[in-house]
Order: sequence, then structure tokens, then C-alpha cells
Amino acid sequence: MTEVQAVRPLAAVLVSLVATGLILASYSRPNVREAWSVLAALAKFAIIASMLPGVLNGTIYVSNLGTVVPGVDFVLRADPLGMLFATLASLLWIFTAFYCIGYMRGLNEHGQTRFFASFAASVSAAIGIAFSGNLLTIFVFYEMLSVATYPLVAHDETAEARAAGRKYLAYTFFGGGVLVLAGTVLVYWLTSLAGEATVDFSAGGIAALANADPTFASITFIILAIGFGVKAGLMPLHQWLPVAMVAPTPVSGLLHAVAVVKSGAFGVARVVLDVFGPELVFQLGVGLVIGTIAAITLTAASLIAIRKDHLKQRLAYSTVSQLSYIVLGLSLFGWYGLVGGLLHIPAHAFMKLTLFFCAGAIHVETHTDYISQMAGIGKRMPVVMGAFTVAAAGMAGIPLLAGFVSKYYMLIGGIQMGGFALYLVGALLLSGVLNIVYFWPVVYTAFFESEDDHDAKPLVDFRLGGEARSTLDAKTDGGRDRNADSEHNEEETQTDDHTPVGSPDFSGEKPERGEPAPLVDGEYAVDRFPSDHATDSPDETGDAGAVDHPPAERDTVQDHADHDSHGDHADHDSHGDHADHDEHHHGGPPAGGWEHVKGRDRLLGRETTWFMLGPILAAMGGAVVLGVIPSQAIFLQLIEVIVEGAGVSRP
Repeated sequence: MTEVQAVRPLAAVLVSLVATGLILASYSRPNVREAWSVLAALAKFAIIASMLPGVLNGTIYVSNLGTVVPGVDFVLRADPLGMLFATLASLLWIFTAFYCIGYMRGLNEHGQTRFFASFAASVSAAIGIAFSGNLLTIFVFYEMLSVATYPLVAHDETAEARAAGRKYLAYTFFGGGVLVLAGTVLVYWLTSLAGEATVDFSAGGIAALANADPTFASITFIILAIGFGVKAGLMPLHQWLPVAMVAPTPVSGLLHAVAVVKSGAFGVARVVLDVFGPELVFQLGVGLVIGTIAAITLTAASLIAIRKDHLKQRLAYSTVSQLSYIVLGLSLFGWYGLVGGLLHIPAHAFMKLTLFFCAGAIHVETHTDYISQMAGIGKRMPVVMGAFTVAAAGMAGIPLLAGFVSKYYMLIGGIQMGGFALYLVGALLLSGVLNIVYFWPVVYTAFFESEDDHDAKPLVDFRLGGEARSTLDAKTDGGRDRNADSEHNEEETQTDDHTPVGSPDFSGEKPERGEPAPLVDGEYAVDRFPSDHATDSPDETGDAGAVDHPPAERDTVQDHADHDSHGDHADHDSHGDHADHDEHHHGGPPAGGWEHVKGRDRLLGRETTWFMLGPILAAMGGAVVLGVIPSQAIFLQLIEVIVEGAGVSRP
């Protein structure tokens, strides 16, 4: 590899940071404000793409901003691993920039100027993480990313949103950030003992660490892996991630697919490949530790996802599970395992962004967030739900989609490694089955059930899946304690014949297959006690009395008449295809059932605005391309260069 001094790595970081200021200055002109966001996304991608040919041919572009402490510079390096993350983040930001326009205007959201500015700053920090040349630089941008994304997580300005923001900062800024800094200091100390103090990344690992004390080296690795693992959602440090789903859906896509969780997985990759190196990690035996944690995480998170009725909550736990595939691949050390783990970074990004974009479009057009209310919604949004189905199939590892290719590489890597890795292979296969279990009910409900005759939770109507008639007294599905509110207990939990809703049925009679779930006071029990109430514990919401009421009791469209008096929403009426939808509808099919979008309207994509539908199809297309022609995708070419540069040869 040949290093060349260049300004392009710095320019790639600064372009969206400059756009942040321009967006803030254009607060009174929404079209101009959003144009800056799109132009910055295009410019950033163009700068990064211009370095791809050189990097693939062995050139590393370097922007050195000066020495911080002896032996440590604040430096940006566009090397193959950094280009993998930077290319992915900048490409997906283009999709997200357009999607944000449709989403924010479609809901007439408040604080749009702050939203777009924070989004641009977040992507700037993410590219800084990608191009960081050493542990100190990546620590600085790692913390900047946490700060820049806080306003996005707390965007709704509710007590729940602020509590989620505080938890997010506590985990990622104070928890993960402190551990990364501590690991950086330890690396500097260990290398200084070998006579060459450094924290610079080096393909194949820092040579001086090979001579360090194995005990201290192992401790340092674990500290760094946990520090970055916080953002990657490894259990038990994942709890910030589902709570952060209170944020707008484009933010959820940013958190789960583009920047935040990927920065954590990328940090773990840097530690394995460029700080310690695969060979030293294998010799120390610490790879087994992170591999085991990843296997437990991907299995446990999949089981939790099955029980979630709120679509974004289900997707959140799916993310926790899928990110562990990346860490698991990095712990396999062989060529196939490392390629599979790194390839899952772009594969998961395209698929998960598609899923969140679909969830956001459903929310904007129908105000529906709960799976149990989506019966027949495929008639209303056939293209969106079709894209959701394709992305979900990819997440489960169905052939010809991106998820299959990355998981196939990891399976081969685990089998070749043998020994304990075979248990990790078993965890991969089990998680694939569980992916089908928690995604199929969404597809089944949307396309194969009707509004007037459906099961509240198809295929998972048992205790682990959240059956309302569980014999447990309270919170069987993450819902509120039915015994907590004694003055309303009898009214809310008794049917007309005074049979308690929580009581088991010992009659031995089973309903016929396809028979709808029983109604309680005119509604399904799952809607009375939905899976994803915010818990009323202080550690979850910060407010002991806060309860997330069912959709029918909530105002999902609030009047923000007092916000952004300078014209933040002057052009929201541009969302014209379905601007006349019922803004006071609180989720689920409206009276008379879903509107059936078909024929020419379906071909023209009139189920939602093209600002959202276009990015959905583009992200889905990326998942298909990676699955059908992975060898032609630039990501696989970069990954092969990365793995071979780390000293791992192709079999």
C-alpha cells in the first residue's frame, strides 16, 4: 500500500458539516434547506467514490491535521476498510436524504430544520469514524456521533423521547466512549513498553502488541471490543437501541442501517483487523469470547423479536440480532469467516434500511404501527409491502438476496474452522429459522388476511408469542400490569359473561384453524394490551407514571401550530398523492376497509409519495444486486482486499 497526502478524506468529512450550517441558515426556506441536504449527500458520495479506484489499486489517501501527543497524530486515512464503511454510509445517505423529505413533510413534523441539520452532522461524524487513522481519532468522532444523534433520538420532545435520549447518551457517550478511551490509553502504554508508542491502525495489527504481556493485551482487547460493542448492540449493552425507536423512522434507519450501529461493528472490525490482527486475536483466545457473546445475542434477540407487536420494536431487536452476525464472522478468523462478517455490513444495511423505510411509509400513510392492525394492508400498499417481503426474505438468508451471500460465507468459515466454531454455525442456522418466524407473520397479515376476519397474531398465538390468554398474571407480552389498576380492573378485563381475560381455557375446545381471536368489549385483546407499551418503570422511561397507551387511545397526529413559525412546513402540501388521507385515523384499517390500490395506480406508485417510494425501491435493489451478482459489487472487491491485507490468504 502506498500512502499519498490528499485533501479528499478531510473534504468528505467536512462537506456535510458545512451543509449543517447552510441548513440552519435556510430555516425559513424549506425547499432550499432540503436541497442543501441532498446536494451535500451527492457531493460526499462523489468525493468518496473518486478515491475507490486508487484504493483498490493499493493507494491510501491521507489527511494529517497535526500531532496531538508524541507519536499520535490527528489523521484521516482512506484505506480499504475505511472506504467500505464510508462508501456504504455516503450512498445510503442519498437515499435517506430524499426519504426524509417525504416523511417529514408527510407528517408535517415539527423542528425540521434541526432534524436535517443534526442528520448532516451525524453523517459527517460517521465518515470521520470511517477515515480515522488511529484509535484517538476514531474516539473523537465516535463521541461526536453520539452527541450529533441525540437531538434526533429526542426529536419528539416528549418525556419518553427525552428519556430515550438520556439512555442513548448514557450507553454510547459515557459508557462506550469511556471504554474506547481507556482501551486507547492501554494500547499506547503497551506499545510504549515495546519501545514504539503508537495507536495507529496497521493492516494485520500493530506489530508492537505481539510482544506485549498476553494478560494485559487480552484485557485491552476486551475493553475495546465492549466499548465499540455498545453501539453494535451486543447484549447486555443493547438496551438503548429498542428504546431509541421513539425517534422518527428516518432516524431509526440512520441508527440501525447507516451510521450508529454500523460504526460500532466497524470499530470492532478495526480492533480485530488493524489493532491486534487476526493472528494475535486467535493466539490470545479472545475471539472465542466475542464469538460466544455474539451467538448468544443473535439467538436471544431473535426470540425477543417474536414477541413484539410494534413493527419498529420488532425491527429493533432484529437489528440487535443481525449485527451479531458481523461480530461472529470476525471471530471466525479464516478467510471465509472474515469476508462473510464484513460483507454482512453492507448486506444488512440495504435490507434493514428497506424495512425501516417501509415501516415509515406505513406510518405516514395509515398511522399504523402495530402488526396486529395490519391485516390486509397489502391491498393499500402493495409495492411497499412487496419491498418489505423481499428485504425480510434477505434477512432470513433466502438465496439470491444479500443476506444469503454473507451468511453462506460465514457458514463455510465456521465449518472450515471446526471445533467450537461448529456451535457458532448452529447458532447461525437457528437464527435464520427464527428470522422467518418473526418476519413471516408481518407478510402473512398484510397479504393473506382480511380486515374483518383475521387472527391478531398469526402463527405465534402461544405464550412465547404473546397469547393474551396466558396463565401469567401480568406483562405476559411486555404489556401493562392488568392487576395494577384496581379501580378499572373489572371493567377492562372481564368479558360479557364475566370470564376473566387472563384466565386459561380448560374446556379442551380449540377454535377451528383460521377462526379470529375472541373480542373483548368490541376489540381484540392484543389491542387492549399490545406488546410494546412503554414500561412504567423509571429505568425504561424516566417517568414512573408514564404509560404508552394503545393506538386507539393515542393522538398520533398532534397539532404543532406553535412550532417553527418561520415557515418550517410551508411546503408540506407537496405530499399530494394521498394528501387527503384521514389525518385523525389512529391506526389499523379505516371504516369500510383499506383502499385497494391496483392497476395503473400500483404501477405509478400512488400508494405513497415518490420521495419515500423511490428510496425504498433503491435500497431493496441494493439488497438484490448484492445477492445476485456479489462478485461484481464494489463492496466484495473491497472486502477481499481488506482480508488479504490483514494477512489472511484465500484458501
